[in-house]
Amino acid sequence: MSESKILYRQILKSTTLFGGVQVFNIIVSILRSKAIALFIGPVGMGIAGLLSSTIDVIYTATSLGLGTSGVKSISQDNATLQPNLELNKTVSVLKQLMWFTGIFGALLTLFFSSWLSKFTFGNNIYTWSFVWLSFTLLIKNISNSNYAVLQGMGKLKQLAKANFYGSFFGLLITLPFYYYLGTDAIVPAILISTTCTMLISIFYSNQLKLDAVKVPLTKIFLEGKGLIQLGVMLSLSGLMTTATAYLLQIYISNSAGVTQVGFYIAGITLLNSYVGIIFTSMSTDYFPRLAAVANDHMKIKNVVEHQAVIAVLIITPLICLFIPFAPLIIKILYSSEFTVIVSMITYGVLGMLFRAVSWSMGYVLIAKGDSKIFIRTSLFFNVLSLIMNVVAFTYWGLEGLGISFCIYYFIHFLVLKTLTFKIYNFYFDADFYKLFGYASLICFSILGANYFEYSLIKIVTLVILTFISLLFSIIQLNKKINLLSFFQKLKK
Repeated sequence: MSESKILYRQILKSTTLFGGVQVFNIIVSILRSKAIALFIGPVGMGIAGLLSSTIDVIYTATSLGLGTSGVKSISQDNATLQPNLELNKTVSVLKQLMWFTGIFGALLTLFFSSWLSKFTFGNNIYTWSFVWLSFTLLIKNISNSNYAVLQGMGKLKQLAKANFYGSFFGLLITLPFYYYLGTDAIVPAILISTTCTMLISIFYSNQLKLDAVKVPLTKIFLEGKGLIQLGVMLSLSGLMTTATAYLLQIYISNSAGVTQVGFYIAGITLLNSYVGIIFTSMSTDYFPRLAAVANDHMKIKNVVEHQAVIAVLIITPLICLFIPFAPLIIKILYSSEFTVIVSMITYGVLGMLFRAVSWSMGYVLIAKGDSKIFIRTSLFFNVLSLIMNVVAFTYWGLEGLGISFCIYYFIHFLVLKTLTFKIYNFYFDADFYKLFGYASLICFSILGANYFEYSLIKIVTLVILTFISLLFSIIQLNKKINLLSFFQKLKK
């Protein structure tokens, strides 16, 4: 078997493994979203979204990106011939650092709880909500330190199980709260779900039976200097992203009300969580694998191109299914009250095709550790995203946000393509652009067919194009890995 085919199989195997469990996570998310939509409606979803977004901003700012930098360091230590001592030391330092940052984040939220309520909602009503939610900063840090260890060591099966069981038990316990308490259940539900996630992550992390290395408190920050330096870079980028999303929600809330925030969150959740499952599944294995070959230009090119091919082939039929079935999907996942986001989803999901490629290229900057370039590009993209979304929502509402989402990821793709070529001489081969061109043609054709006036012609065309998209991906994947053989081995 050729090296290329082996790599394709490795990518698809990890995606199938983690993606399979992610399907259960998606089912859990669907049930949670359905419960929120039915029991507390768009207003409740807007309140929950604003609370969660605020906590996310603080978490990103105070966690110093240690979760991601920890994955990079652990994966590199794990790839060496004799990794045990250095690996154990890295894990111990990482966990202690994340305890410190978690406590700091919790205290910061507690101290500014009244101000956060005023800034986010325009009043002091939610001060105690932020007081209680301050505990989640420490809880999330503990969970993510365990996830970083599992991911960095390539324990994808345990990581997938930890994700699933954490989500499942969190939902199981919080559903009665939403039913009986309505909007009053939002804060207890967030606390309970994050605690369940933490306990499950501890259970699976402890199964690794790593030897704890005692590092004196006076030397923790010295030993973790490398983790902190890379983490701060990632933290700044993550902070820009979460702050951009947060500011957009604040703008929507101030200009159109909390209900519109609820609709926006429903739409963006559908795009980023349900359609974006492919990126979550792939990144679990992709980032550690890319970080391990960060110093080899040809290996990086090989890994990125293979990853982009698989991403495009999987996302294409998903897009083609989402565009015609968006109204039905929204009714199933939420309720008929949320059908106002159909046009937002229809245009937004098309942007996922460009995101599949730009996402694959974007990880090169992280793997290389080029902090200045990474921060500059992150700043540019987040400012661009915020401006585009504010303008789009102001003039065209929720539909404008979907169009903005699509155009943004097209620009994202073009800029990263240019940047990675100039700095690292990275480029995709002609065969990739040929495949990407066919995928783009299919997706844009199904978008156009979705606007046919005559229902019979519309239905027939959509069915044919959806079938073509599935056939296209299956044929191309079969060329890369021999699907029958792959699934037989996967089953074993």
